[in-house]
Amino acid sequence: MVNTDIPKHYTASPSSFSGTPHLTINRDIAKDLDSTNVFEGPEKLLEVWFSASPASLPASAAPHGLKVVSSDIWKEMLDLVNCQVLSIVESEHVDAYLLSESSMFVFPHKLILKTCGTTTLLSGLPRILEIAALAAGFPHVVGNPVNSIATAATPYRVFYSRKNFLFPDLQRGPHRSWRDEVKSLDKLFLGGSAYMIGKMNGEHWYLYLTEPHTVLTPPATPDRIETDTKILDLPIVEAGTMGQIDNIDGEHDETLELLMTDLEEDNAKQFYLEHASAVAEGRHFQRAHKLRMAERTHLKTINECDLENMSLHGSDCLDNGDTLDVFSNTSADSSEFYSSEDEDPFPTELTTEGHALGTVVSECSGLADVYSASKYPDARIDAYVFSPCGFSANGVVPAAQAGDGTHYFTVHVTPEPHCSYASFETNVPSRQTGKETAEVIEQVVNIFKPGRFSVTLFEAKPPEIWDENDLDALAELKAVERQAARKNARMESIKGYRRVDRIVHDLEGYELVFRYYERWDWEGGAPRLGEVAY
Repeated sequence: MVNTDIPKHYTASPSSFSGTPHLTINRDIAKDLDSTNVFEGPEKLLEVWFSASPASLPASAAPHGLKVVSSDIWKEMLDLVNCQVLSIVESEHVDAYLLSESSMFVFPHKLILKTCGTTTLLSGLPRILEIAALAAGFPHVVGNPVNSIATAATPYRVFYSRKNFLFPDLQRGPHRSWRDEVKSLDKLFLGGSAYMIGKMNGEHWYLYLTEPHTVLTPPATPDRIETDTKILDLPIVEAGTMGQIDNIDGEHDETLELLMTDLEEDNAKQFYLEHASAVAEGRHFQRAHKLRMAERTHLKTINECDLENMSLHGSDCLDNGDTLDVFSNTSADSSEFYSSEDEDPFPTELTTEGHALGTVVSECSGLADVYSASKYPDARIDAYVFSPCGFSANGVVPAAQAGDGTHYFTVHVTPEPHCSYASFETNVPSRQTGKETAEVIEQVVNIFKPGRFSVTLFEAKPPEIWDENDLDALAELKAVERQAARKNARMESIKGYRRVDRIVHDLEGYELVFRYYERWDWEGGAPRLGEVAY
């Protein structure tokens, strides 16, 4: 028969054996999910840090911080956001939640929540602060039910960002405008800063962040002063400017985000359910043919069967008990055939069509090769293809070297021509991959082939050198500056694209670089702005 389950030996997909990230699928949600009416691809992105690193959790916090919180509690919080959990990949350092609208990542010390469509992400923020206090034990301000004041953990730092919406009139709750979002955040935090980066009448990106050791806004503060949005459309500092860093999460903390629009229409068809099904079925036919030829040549002749009746769900076609593996044509070493006698039965939760086809798309599109199994053998990709189209994937990437922690990447695609969009985000350090940031960008852009895209890169700044007589430290600083200059020069020339905008901004402990690119042969006119003001 034909087996479409994801085998345990498959190293570029979710796995369920001991010692590796473990996958759980919410079948009740996954079986009926439909993306027909989802048009707003650009996501809202929230990061809430409750300590500077996993190693610096406060004494009151649970030993594993936020990771002790049960998935049921997180699901209840996500109800406020208006999205649901499709599946979870659990690992030692991070739990990755694949959602009906994007993703959530839970580390011991921070939570990352990214949602698209008309989700109400900021409506879940007060509950996140309450969960961190009551379920994870982080230092907090005790609530007062009489005055409707919830208990809230005091975060170390908060980041909220998004691209300009394509369809702002469809948004709900606090997301109807950037000004409303800033007001919502100001109600929770003192001293936040709001920015608009890019052109008001062009592609732009919004950011709200707090300084280290965030202070909660007192509940009884009438006539609160609204945070002004600073408009950044020119370089603020030169690349390589150094500043003092406040014990952030590792010396090389960095987050890369690509926001891509106007995807090449034919190429985007690979993210449709019908196309993914056809690809999976084609793999069945190809593998069945190879098996027949091998059997005829070396062992015995297999009785002919009606391969045309084979489907994605399989049919009993071979009379010798062999099993064909639809996932064997992958980057993993799976040259041998596996039968039901060779391995334990595959987990039934891995037969969900959206997840099974998501794995096929991950392989065929090249996404599984961005952080390949040869370099990251313990990496896991949890992917899903929506009906009739749309694609989401979470990657959990344990470091190649022990002690470097576990990182993530996440991908979301809206392929419809009138609103096509794809995003790629990762915190895998470039020093780990052996590839320059520009190479990663080119690899991702080649997968999605956008007409235009923007890149934001957050990088932690090294400590400032105060002692001019420390020659070794000064030499190291000069080397870092030269490396940054080479990196910036390489980022100016992404193959097939011209860089239109570049804005560098000096933030507390970080450097933010925003770039906007258009394809050299682009003839699609001005960007589809949707939201042109704040």
